[in-house]
Amino acid sequence: MRKILLIGAGKSSSYLVKYLSDHSQAENWQVVVADANKKQAEAITAKLANCTPIAFNATDEKEREQYIKDSDIVISLLPATLHSLIAEDCIKYGKHLVTASYTSPEMKGLSDAAKKADLVFLTEMGLDPGIDHMSAKKLIDAIAEDGGEVTVFKSYCGGLIAPESDDNPWNYKVTWNPRNVVLAGQGTSRYLDDGQIKYVPYSRVFSQIEKIKVPGEGGYDAYVNRDSLKYIDPYGIKNAKTVLRGTLRHKGFCKKWNCLVALGITDDSFVIEDASELTYKQFASSFLPAKSELDAFLWKNFEIEKGDKEYKAIDWLGLLSDEKIGMTYVTPAQILQKLLEKKLKLKPKDKDMIVMYHEIHCKKGKKENIVQSSLEVKGENSQYTAMAKTVGLPLAMAAKLILNNKVKSRGVIIPVQKEIYIPVLKELEQYGVKFVEKTGNKKKGFSANFKLF
Repeated sequence: MRKILLIGAGKSSSYLVKYLSDHSQAENWQVVVADANKKQAEAITAKLANCTPIAFNATDEKEREQYIKDSDIVISLLPATLHSLIAEDCIKYGKHLVTASYTSPEMKGLSDAAKKADLVFLTEMGLDPGIDHMSAKKLIDAIAEDGGEVTVFKSYCGGLIAPESDDNPWNYKVTWNPRNVVLAGQGTSRYLDDGQIKYVPYSRVFSQIEKIKVPGEGGYDAYVNRDSLKYIDPYGIKNAKTVLRGTLRHKGFCKKWNCLVALGITDDSFVIEDASELTYKQFASSFLPAKSELDAFLWKNFEIEKGDKEYKAIDWLGLLSDEKIGMTYVTPAQILQKLLEKKLKLKPKDKDMIVMYHEIHCKKGKKENIVQSSLEVKGENSQYTAMAKTVGLPLAMAAKLILNNKVKSRGVIIPVQKEIYIPVLKELEQYGVKFVEKTGNKKKGFSANFKLF
């Protein structure tokens, strides 16, 4: 049997494991699901055929090499900082690798070695990044094949709570790695606006937002997502004057979150040694100016009063409570993460929702057009979430393609090649992950008759 090693059995693994199990008999697969927490691996593989849960320490060299050497392909859901460890062993033992994480400089630096070993290291193969790349490149290639060129490229994606499960003042619940939720937007983001490079420092990410109307969906807040410029070359849109990738949130979320950023409690750069002795109220107060209260701080910086929904959201989260933190030697971000995991946790029957939207302006001679492409996916419950479906299924489908020698590319790549995006997007439609594509313009309207020029 061909052996697949999946490292990481977290929030995004449910659909991935089920897909691998469902196809294991026909494809002659044995699936090893490895996690630092063996109980978590056991829970995700319960009652699934041809799946073996194991305890796995990714930093243990001998253990790591043993399982990688014994596999035909590795799928890693580990934090991005650990992928290079896995990748180096994959090169050593001649194993292909698939991940959902952004391509780190360390991973990119292994591309030549992977090519030399005749391996494909497919990164950014989840939702965002992943499905966004594939669905966008499909449209961009269609425009180029019709003789047109892209002048404006905008792409947005959000992991949201479905309206029927939206029952808290943040209009949000945690459906992916909670640490990444806290650290979202950190660093300086950049994008291209009418030919000019624009930078957005972290201090402004959640205040410098767009109001986005997604066709058939509704309105959302959008903030700039990391570095939009690095996708200009892979997407083949060098003549575009505007290039922006953004993250969607329900209306009002960004203003609330910006209060936490301004307060300083999303900071992950230093440790509070005696946090266990602090209450959450004392923790929040320790970030305020001398002789200042939270209500005064919020009014001075945001003109938010005690009765406003932003203040109520902060209070509801527990930052004004007398409950003790009960953690020691932790960063402010880790303290906030603990609160989010408790207060913004999905209930068993909750449904989450993925919304993705591309808007692409293109021209051919004097003819101009706009392409709109939108996606909505709802989860089933707190285990089989829309987030898990849209992150996990592309990984599983890519692994199948690679194992069946359908991917000829080598080295460290992202999924912008037709040999990847055509079969994966087609198979995703069978699981309800299907884009609605329209063309037209804002004067004459849009048509589902996908005619570019």
